[in-house]
Amino acid sequence: MTRSLQQLFRDYLAKQRIRKNRLVTKDGHCNIEYGNVRYSSRFAYVQDFWTTFVEIRWRFIILLFVASFTLSWFIFGLIWYWIAHDNGDLWWQNPPSDHKPCIYNVFGLTTAFLYSLETQMTIGYGLRVLSPYCPGAVSLIIIQSIIGLFINCFWCGLVMAKITLPKKRAKTITFSKMAVICPKNAALCLQIRVANLRKTLMIGSQLYGKLLRTTVSPEGETIILDQVNIDFMVDAGKDNLFFICPLTLYHVIDKTSPFFKFALDTLLQQEFELVVFLDGTDESTSSSCQVRTSYIPQEIKWGYKFLPIISRSKEGKYHVDFSNFDRVEPTPTAHCAHCFYNGQSHHHSPRNGIDNQGFEVIEVDDRISGTEM
Repeated sequence: MTRSLQQLFRDYLAKQRIRKNRLVTKDGHCNIEYGNVRYSSRFAYVQDFWTTFVEIRWRFIILLFVASFTLSWFIFGLIWYWIAHDNGDLWWQNPPSDHKPCIYNVFGLTTAFLYSLETQMTIGYGLRVLSPYCPGAVSLIIIQSIIGLFINCFWCGLVMAKITLPKKRAKTITFSKMAVICPKNAALCLQIRVANLRKTLMIGSQLYGKLLRTTVSPEGETIILDQVNIDFMVDAGKDNLFFICPLTLYHVIDKTSPFFKFALDTLLQQEFELVVFLDGTDESTSSSCQVRTSYIPQEIKWGYKFLPIISRSKEGKYHVDFSNFDRVEPTPTAHCAHCFYNGQSHHHSPRNGIDNQGFEVIEVDDRISGTEM
């Protein structure tokens, strides 16, 4: 029991260490901090206040929502109180019986606040009413009504903008937890899997990758986060994916690929991060969104392939089995790309799951045994 707890604690620390070291988390958030930002640059957030409001958390939105209305009611309540005081309407001013008040039934600060609230929210209980004897009060009620309308429009637009953020649509698009390297179409390929959890299509979908690593230039300059383009494709091409069902995309590891120099024995010793992007437009809302994830060397399995995920029933319906979405199985694969293209027979086939500590034999419809990561 004690050993298992210690192992769980070590695994937790290892996952936290990996999470801190990667630039892009598995759910697409960027792990980066900004320091020594000048005050003038910070003021730019205030100038671009709409984007700032859209990006802040809901708890602050609710706090500012309540504060804006309450503060506006109170400020205008003070102005109404000042008008009533200037006209001698307050109870402690002892107005005469034939006195003509600016606002009926406003005798103090509390009633002035209530009248401000009723005016701005157009409640109109009928107890407190504006009289026609004070032109300044008539002007003030017009000003408060217009300002209250602007406040309502601002918060309605902000809430709608936050609800319809493309980030919410991106949560319904998922990538496989692991990437695999195996033969495909007589070539050695790096493969990933992506799925759209909604039935609505992503129009104009394009998937591409960036390999991030630290390199040293010929001049001796150390380049942190050097970016190399990684092209992914399906059998029909790489542009405008027909994203109606989960797709397995692959990158051909040839002599132009940065993965060409990697091998089974040296893959885990490398320090890089493969960031994968999916850009598309939702056909329901016409909003563009981008989904991101990343893979580090520990999340790339050499000599494995994904299990089938799409089948067809006797009635002619297509069925997607998401239980196999992240499952892989070992397949004979050369130890390196150079060996693969030179026809050398050094294949990597971990039939006993030695390289996969979570190897578990399963039964599927076509009787293929695989492992789940």
